[in-house]
Amino acid sequence: MVQQQQGPNFTLAWADQSNHLPTAGSGSISCTGSEPPPDVGTVSFEESGAGLINTNWNSCPPPASMPILCATPVQCPNSLASTFFNVIWGDRVPLLSEPLLQGLTWNATGGAGNEVASTSEDLGLQLVKVPAFPQGVLAAAVQSNVVQAGALGDPYGSGIRTVWWAHGVGPVKVVFQHEGGSSAPITSAYLRSTNLTPSNPPPDQDYFPLKVGIANTYRWTNRKHLTQPVVEQLSVAAVANRTARISVRSISGPVRGALKGGVIGEYGFTARLEGVTNLWGTTAARSLAKFPPLSNHRSFLTPVDMMVYGFNPLLPAYPAVGTTWKSGNPRSFKEYGVTGTTKVIGVRSVTVPAGTFQALEVQSQLSNAGHPFGSGLRTCWFAVGRGLVKMLFRHRDGSVSLVQLIK
Repeated sequence: MVQQQQGPNFTLAWADQSNHLPTAGSGSISCTGSEPPPDVGTVSFEESGAGLINTNWNSCPPPASMPILCATPVQCPNSLASTFFNVIWGDRVPLLSEPLLQGLTWNATGGAGNEVASTSEDLGLQLVKVPAFPQGVLAAAVQSNVVQAGALGDPYGSGIRTVWWAHGVGPVKVVFQHEGGSSAPITSAYLRSTNLTPSNPPPDQDYFPLKVGIANTYRWTNRKHLTQPVVEQLSVAAVANRTARISVRSISGPVRGALKGGVIGEYGFTARLEGVTNLWGTTAARSLAKFPPLSNHRSFLTPVDMMVYGFNPLLPAYPAVGTTWKSGNPRSFKEYGVTGTTKVIGVRSVTVPAGTFQALEVQSQLSNAGHPFGSGLRTCWFAVGRGLVKMLFRHRDGSVSLVQLIK
């Protein structure tokens, strides 16, 4: 049950049928008078823009028959003797990285001294049948490879754990395959009953993946302002806590990179519950193209410049069809001087030189006062696992910029 809640912070409490739930704010749990110790405890969380974080836990010590998950048995604070301890084991920070999108991977630590490490992956939505939902409930399956070394109870603290998370409910099923060969134990837990009603999960496709190794090559044409196409390669160069550095370098055409290796620009992006946001950008190029001016001495040198032009976020965390957002961020307006509205149109089949993709269409009406080249209708198409595959910008000066993924 929810013991207490204050803003983004909340505490859950549990007890077996023979014990009473801990009292909110008591700060302590009575563990005396029974052998083995009673199964009673609390676990605390914080909902942040980066995901769900486990901030604290409290319970009776595990039974003497449980493996010791510390290097010494004296006052060992680690335990896997309760369902929620199996959920948070190895990935307290974060427990869930959000937005939670299919294919997402993240690293985390856990244990009392962060001596347990894990790598987790969202396997996507699955229909799960548990006693609380005998007809089945759609839940995000998160599988974690958990590693602990140096504990007396090795290898019990290591293994493969899968947790199924139902939207609006929380974890409904846990399966932990502990290490130790063919005879290794398996811990399983199922939600028996709840007064919560699951809600429809949001779309979990990742239309703008921030993963090291992604490299997309684009061709950009504008018959009015470009005498020949600009070909540039975008690559995700570094990622930490779902914040990425993206580099763009010139391949051919009238825009040449002035930085090392032909790099034209570098950009910072982050994925949070507020959406995919452009944090910063810097460019340096030798351009033979004569583009009309934009406000605040800005210019289009790469497809990324056109894609992020206007206002944040680039995409919502969960881009459902019909989602609309407007300009209004003072920082963005100061940078671009642009007002407008962006809307998620839907998924369309898009064919570009790199192939045919089922892509999310996102359309923006942009107005940059006194600068027709910076105003107009911009349509972007994003494909799962690739990001931007096509962009069409119908500028109000009568020109049309077309950006297509070619490799």
